[in-house]
Amino acid sequence: MKFICYPKCTTCQKARKWLDANGVSYELRDIKEDNPSYEELTEWYKMSGLPLKKFFNTSGQVYKSMELKNKLPDMTVEEQLKLLATDGMLVKRPILINGSKIVIGFKESEYEEAVR
Repeated sequence: MKFICYPKCTTCQKARKWLDANGVSYELRDIKEDNPSYEELTEWYKMSGLPLKKFFNTSGQVYKSMELKNKLPDMTVEEQLKLLATDGMLVKRPILINGSKIVIGFKESEYEEAVR
């Protein structure tokens, strides 16, 4: 199982605490130090079945400074994925990957489902 997070993010800290409290073993990856690649993001996006916008950290400073709220609707899926691959701080976190299951963000119920 992979757990991709930004250690200073409070939501990531809550998710990690939940994983530890539930005895879940995982491989930790710092999204700022080891940004997801275009290929990884493409695979995760297809696996998730979620709209691509869910992969963007819409409350982040980088997202806001780039004014992506106005730009994303005019970008192709490929352009958006390439943009996400340029900076881990653009990517919503945490990301939990267990085989073919992927969870973006942290909701206990979704984590319980994903670790089964």
